[in-house]
Amino acid sequence: MNGASRHSGNRRLPHDWYDGVIPDNVIFDSSNYIDTSYSFRRFRSRMEQALKLGRSAAIYSNTMFDLGPKACVEMGAFSMLNGVAVICDQAIHIGDYGLISWNVVLMDNYRAPTSIVKRRAYLDALLSNEPSVMDLQTLPRPITIGANVWIGHDSVVLPGVSIGTGSIIGARSVVSDSIPDFGIAVGNPARVIRYLEAPH
Repeated sequence: MNGASRHSGNRRLPHDWYDGVIPDNVIFDSSNYIDTSYSFRRFRSRMEQALKLGRSAAIYSNTMFDLGPKACVEMGAFSMLNGVAVICDQAIHIGDYGLISWNVVLMDNYRAPTSIVKRRAYLDALLSNEPSVMDLQTLPRPITIGANVWIGHDSVVLPGVSIGTGSIIGARSVVSDSIPDFGIAVGNPARVIRYLEAPH
């Protein structure tokens, strides 16, 4: 493992098929389920609490954490990631009871610039493993996902988006604008098609 691969004590999962460990700056306890340390192969965050799992939060197979050096991700209690790609350079917050389906991408940074010239320089630096690649990245914008949110499979949540409490994002949606509480949003770009009744 690279970046934050330091580890003390036994951070190895007893059931893990992959010969890896959970990084020290992943905060979890016996109530949590983590399928495999393979999810952390791109985990480079050096923050003290780079990933914090709430009570009984779960990380299932094929989830991948691609965290940059200053990234922080927080999962609320009883939230679940099932084959999710988490691409983070600053902050992603997932509220309690979040249900995030397979092949969902959460990204707080596009990383590659939109300018053709800068994007070419970015790719050259990336392929040459040059430190300057970080200087060419775009700026991250945090993502906030409220409590009791369900995000359907193959959806993409883009930088700077907030998804309100109790909302549902339909399968294969691209969320480029924030979604209010209890909204059902679908499409590319995702748009609210109706609202759920808030619980009393």
